[in-house]
Amino acid sequence: MIDTHAHLTSLEDGEEAIRRAAEAGVGRILTVGTNLDDCRRALTLAERHDGVFAILGIHPHDAGTAAADDLATLRELLGHPKAVAVGETGLDWFRDYAPRDDQRRLFAAELELAGELGKPVVIHTRAADDDTLAALADHAGPVVLHCFSSPHMLPAALERGWYVSFAGNATFPKAVDLRLAATKVPRERLLAETDSPYLAPQPVRGKRNEPANVIHTLASLAVARSEEPAELERQVERNAAECFSLP
Repeated sequence: MIDTHAHLTSLEDGEEAIRRAAEAGVGRILTVGTNLDDCRRALTLAERHDGVFAILGIHPHDAGTAAADDLATLRELLGHPKAVAVGETGLDWFRDYAPRDDQRRLFAAELELAGELGKPVVIHTRAADDDTLAALADHAGPVVLHCFSSPHMLPAALERGWYVSFAGNATFPKAVDLRLAATKVPRERLLAETDSPYLAPQPVRGKRNEPANVIHTLASLAVARSEEPAELERQVERNAAECFSLP
């Protein structure tokens, strides 16, 4: 089993969380760096653990302080053999922690970098669906809609062959629209994640999230899709291996 999006560097016991994930049957974790220092920490964890790989990027919240040199450094870090994707990158009009023009410029630069390096791009979008779709219109590489929460985007995602990744919020009782969206995603484009330490799934809601809990999201998706959980787990593993070129 795999957790395709976790912030291990935001867990004070990341090493122990990796061990607990393995005990729960989660043998691979993609950990996300959201700024240059965080990217370096993510790579350090990936170097220590065979089953940990890194997604590296500069988060849209940090767009206001990102410099040209930062993109050059990010390019170097993405050359690491365990760096498997660019991200998370995108647009966030909900928090608006960075000026929107700066977010757009950073997003465009990271999309260009992903295309140049031939790596998938992992997308963060919040309250910015139409602008995110517009920015991605000419991007030809693999796209992952991380922590999918925008059913409005689903038709375009399906048309363009993007991967759609569901997190713990898809298990919440009121998230009927997300579970319905999950039933419409082709099997070969479905991913699951924790986004830990955030969005703990319903069986552990209110607690800090961690990669071991991806089993609950997968179980909820299997019920929604009327599929066997074990087979869906294997399918998500295959999808992740294909998308992120995992060994």
